[in-house]
Amino acid sequence: MEARSAGEAYPGPGHGQRRFKGTPSKGSPSDCPAPHPRVGLHSPHPALLRAFLPGGFVRRSWLPVAFLWLGYTALLVALTKYVNILPVKWAEEAHVVDDAFLLLMYLGSPVMAIVLAVMTWGAIDWRSDGADREDGPNQHTNRVLVTTWLIVTSALAIYVVINPGFIGLTEIRGESSSDYAIEIEASQFFWEITYHNGATALDELVVPAEMRVRYDVNSTDVLHSFWIPAFRVKIDAVPGITTQVYSTATAEGTIDDDINLRIQCAELCGAGHATMSIPVRVVSDAEFNKYIESLGGSE
Repeated sequence: MEARSAGEAYPGPGHGQRRFKGTPSKGSPSDCPAPHPRVGLHSPHPALLRAFLPGGFVRRSWLPVAFLWLGYTALLVALTKYVNILPVKWAEEAHVVDDAFLLLMYLGSPVMAIVLAVMTWGAIDWRSDGADREDGPNQHTNRVLVTTWLIVTSALAIYVVINPGFIGLTEIRGESSSDYAIEIEASQFFWEITYHNGATALDELVVPAEMRVRYDVNSTDVLHSFWIPAFRVKIDAVPGITTQVYSTATAEGTIDDDINLRIQCAELCGAGHATMSIPVRVVSDAEFNKYIESLGGSE
């Protein structure tokens, strides 16, 4: 067998490693592993962090992550814009809530995209080759990256608090005036509806279209929550307290048209919580007056 000169490399048992044969130091093996030549999870600076180090902004692993981020962002924004996952809107308030939801989706798309991009490229390029199963060296933080991330995410959080936070709440509450007032009383496990003329009903809620309605909500026993999914309005029903919420239905319809046209308790209130629901029917103003008259009341 041909002899190797001192310091000449020969293949070692580990994949991707080189061992050097030379004069051993006292108490050390003659075959010493050389540093892993591939930049990866076990190198002193992972490729992701090295992409942000001074003088190394554009590196081998940074550009693929950037392109993946742009692609994921475009995909998520397109899905948000063109794929309608929201229920049908039956009230003006529903537009405010849905617009806020979509705004949060748009703002969150780039943030989610960077996470997906790093995960995708990490699975492709930074995966372990199985040769070294020991923990890698300690990593030190990068102040520029951490500071930038903190500033951007804090700015997004502050913006969301303002809009749709404060602005959206003011818009959905609207004016305190209303065309009709309806009292909603919650009990385990049913709703009692009292209209402005004193007429009451237990089987359904009937509201006029294109009219602003104020709901005075209270509870006789435990905490409930008054919620009409089609209107996107919800407020707690608290014993001893009257809470108020408003809605302006934009079209006539019944629960047969949309399952979300119903009152649903949205607060766990006992064994019958899931069944604490009655249909909502939106009718014309004239039909609404006829209905409450048929219940025995008069304007």
